[in-house]
Amino acid sequence: MKIIRALRLLLAAVLPLTLSASPSLSAEKVFGPFSVSETSPDVIALNGEIDIGSALNFRRALQAAPNARLLTLNSPGGTVQMALLIADDVHERGISTYIAKESGCHSACALVFLAGVERQADGALGVHQISSESGDLVSAQLSISDILDVLNRFGTPVEVMTWMFKTPPNDMHVFTADEIAIYKINRKRQDPAPTASQAANESSPNATAITVTPAVTPTTTEKRPVVGDQALANLSVIEDYTRRPTRMALYTGLDLFGDDLRAERMADAAECAKTCLAMNGVCKAFTFNTNSKIVKGPNCFLKSSEGRADGNAVAISGRFLSSVEPDPQDFSISTIDPTASLFKDVDLPGGDLSSRPAQIGSNAQQCRLTCIDEGRCVAFTYIKRKKECWLKGAIGTPKFGAGMVTGVKDVKSFAATRIISLQ
Repeated sequence: MKIIRALRLLLAAVLPLTLSASPSLSAEKVFGPFSVSETSPDVIALNGEIDIGSALNFRRALQAAPNARLLTLNSPGGTVQMALLIADDVHERGISTYIAKESGCHSACALVFLAGVERQADGALGVHQISSESGDLVSAQLSISDILDVLNRFGTPVEVMTWMFKTPPNDMHVFTADEIAIYKINRKRQDPAPTASQAANESSPNATAITVTPAVTPTTTEKRPVVGDQALANLSVIEDYTRRPTRMALYTGLDLFGDDLRAERMADAAECAKTCLAMNGVCKAFTFNTNSKIVKGPNCFLKSSEGRADGNAVAISGRFLSSVEPDPQDFSISTIDPTASLFKDVDLPGGDLSSRPAQIGSNAQQCRLTCIDEGRCVAFTYIKRKKECWLKGAIGTPKFGAGMVTGVKDVKSFAATRIISLQ
């Protein structure tokens, strides 16, 4: 769905904000087991079995996503001949293939995976022999010939083919992380595609080399999105995909302090989140100030990283998580809430950690942060006139102190109020 709609609805459920209506749901185009999302028009997803109509459905998906650069795979396999046709299209168009964590690509699906000009298996990749109920030996041999032909063109390591042809059809060899590394199954676009004989010589000196046709280098010119960060623009197809945010962890009462890319005035937290998300991965997090008394100046702070976690009762913060990042764990921090735990014109006599004021900058904010970072500090008093920061190891009896600011430390626990899917 449109991200702005999802954010508005979910934020409205947990925050005392008035959020306006938003655009309607966006369409996801589905072609058999393939789908193309409006939010990621350069990605085609395979989820499900490869059946007799899948090759044609993949062609339809390619028509719907003419600039497709990546095919994500999650399939138990299926019809070998259809998988070979899909694999041939993937290879000829220079499309990359990716198996995400918690996903699997088994049997005939592996043929499609190996066709990727760039390929990466973070999930399960499994192979075995082809099976046929007809018992037609000639047909089986022709199928094996077709498989060898395409695997050779894809620069498939000989060990992969060995496991494929020696694993019974009622069994499955799932490659371990070590095997994926040793056999060089994963491949980046800038890496030359190894031939089967090269892979055999490098990873297994005693293996018998197989003479194969060198892999064809696709002629498709890759067009990368223009983003503010040149490093992001130079990412490979799969690196770009795995860094895209798939979820947002939302927190109330948490300020992600520092690392600001820019600060702007926004109507609400949903608009702040949308602006961050639209920055093509450059913006990793945001904090929105909900204080209605502040009518001028920025209230949306867009961040290059999640920065420093700090407590603030009027803050709403969001962290964007990619597909390779786990859901965030609950955590506890020491904090002096600048909204609820700072007191103007209040002094805390005595209990000083030192006979001299702390060496800090020139404001109460820096004094507050210094106390938070000092494990022995339980409170502070900042004297504006002298620009002095006094860290306290004990809390005395408060009294009036003109031009002073006092803060008291507390330990707060934070958990994501919601984890919102962006897909």
